[in-house]
Amino acid sequence: MSLDSLFDDFALFDDWEDRYRYIIEMGQNLEPLSDDEHSEEFKVPGCVSQVWLVSEKSGDRMLFRGDSDAHIVSGLVAILLTIYNDKTPEEILAIDIKAIFNRLGLNEHLSPQRSNGFSSMVQRIRKDAETAISV
Repeated sequence: MSLDSLFDDFALFDDWEDRYRYIIEMGQNLEPLSDDEHSEEFKVPGCVSQVWLVSEKSGDRMLFRGDSDAHIVSGLVAILLTIYNDKTPEEILAIDIKAIFNRLGLNEHLSPQRSNGFSSMVQRIRKDAETAISV
């Protein structure tokens, strides 16, 4: 799914109850992580729910996979994967996540704890991109 598709899909829903259901559905479609990937090595600190993010570099692109033990957070992981997956590290660092977050309306409809967790996931993705550049 592309970012434009995500914006289009969000625009189809009239209310946030439907958007929440859609976000949860997105999370249910995540590629499962292995038992080894559900480890401290891949755990994202700063999230109330447990979140794991796995990143790898494939050629000049970054690939991400993730999971959470909470349905809505799994959906947020799926949104982040839609935004960041298959981009170069430089493209990842250039993304204005706050603008995307605002355009999707997430800034108004997520609790402060969920927003903080979302920020922690973004920081982890950016850190992995920075690391990929420096290698």
